[in-house]
Amino acid sequence: MTRRDFDPAEVVPDGRPAASAPLFDPARGQPWRGSVEGAALGGPVTVLAYGTDQRGEGPPWHVHPYDETFVVLEGRARFFVGDAVIEAGAGSVVLGPKGVPHRFENAGPGRLQTLDIHHAPRWIQTNL
Repeated sequence: MTRRDFDPAEVVPDGRPAASAPLFDPARGQPWRGSVEGAALGGPVTVLAYGTDQRGEGPPWHVHPYDETFVVLEGRARFFVGDAVIEAGAGSVVLGPKGVPHRFENAGPGRLQTLDIHHAPRWIQTNL
């Protein structure tokens, strides 16, 4: 199925060059952890890799002034977003809306690996 959601002739490139930056060092093994701010690439989103082998481990309660989208790449996670508790496995996507405190933890068994997309060119966070 061919998609044609817009007319490419109507989009004017803004002159930014393609860019690349390392998110994590795969030679160091997993679990992967790292971050690349969008500002470093000239882009509008910041990307974090978060991984842990420890059940129950994860980032502390925190909040951002922008949305955060989590992609579970491996394992199972338990997300706490405001009053909601969301169980998510590999292949799931979870939204943490701006201004809503959240955290997640490895629900086990095994490794949890996520890709966390901060909808901002730099990482801004307040731990609670």
